[in-house]
Amino acid sequence: MDFEKRAMTQVEDKYTFQQSSQLCAQTGLIGYLRADMDTDGNGFFSSWNDWRKDLKTQEFKDEFDEVINSLREEGDILHNRSALSKYCYSNPQSKMQTEEEYYGVRVDTEKYAYLLRLNPNKGEYNLYCYCYRRDWLDDHIRQAERGIRFVNSHYKELFRIPDGEWIRITYPDGESAERTCRYVDDYHFEAGSSIYHVAEFAEIMEANGNKVVPLRSDLPEQCYAVHAETGEIIIVKKGETGFYKTDIPTKGTAESREFVEEYNQKLGVTKAQAAAMYWGSLYGFNTSGADPRHYDTEGNMLKRVRDEREYER
Repeated sequence: MDFEKRAMTQVEDKYTFQQSSQLCAQTGLIGYLRADMDTDGNGFFSSWNDWRKDLKTQEFKDEFDEVINSLREEGDILHNRSALSKYCYSNPQSKMQTEEEYYGVRVDTEKYAYLLRLNPNKGEYNLYCYCYRRDWLDDHIRQAERGIRFVNSHYKELFRIPDGEWIRITYPDGESAERTCRYVDDYHFEAGSSIYHVAEFAEIMEANGNKVVPLRSDLPEQCYAVHAETGEIIIVKKGETGFYKTDIPTKGTAESREFVEEYNQKLGVTKAQAAAMYWGSLYGFNTSGADPRHYDTEGNMLKRVRDEREYER
């Protein structure tokens, strides 16, 4: 049979893990297959888990058997654990960025999409294959590219995060909780195990005195910065306002900036990321200035964001 096989994208990776009933229904998940290749690497012990029995037609079952059997032929990725390992280690583009022990492969036919999460290690399940109606899945992925909106109770948009990223909720007593968020539609999202309307979530947070900030994956956990008033070298951390002092001695602001640029570069922190981190430490990570996409490569804020700063400050 004809099918297309390729490395999964980072966006697609999240659809190879357990999801809520709402998302499973919207994406057309039929069910998933789990398999391991035994201790010698040559077996294929599998079990099937139903999700939408109404979508598990005879057409699907026949095609799914054909796809798996084809992938198990000699020379293909599921032939044995040796073949699976060879594929994974020779195709680093398939490695999942958030779950680094796994590799992702997508197989498309005309009507269905098969998302394979692979683990080449002995003693682990070597395969999870999530089976979707291709059109439903792709439609949800396209819509989710808009991101998840966070607004205030007056419906003013505060920030957006990509589907699957995290927020931190800080309570009045100083305690905090982090929640992963999933896009449902333009007006609803999941935070942890609950589904909210964007306005409902804003009203609950404001009524309880909670503060919400995005934990952007394109920001580092921390970086160095130069205090604008004192010229001291400080450390700023993602999601936290304020800063941490260091005992690094300097002879002036110019030397401090040289040190900060050098050490941020060693940490893999770009100038845009460093500028966004510093802005967030001053004015909050829920403001547009705390988004590294709003800076050029030299760390200069883009004009349209500068025009919004008076509101944020």
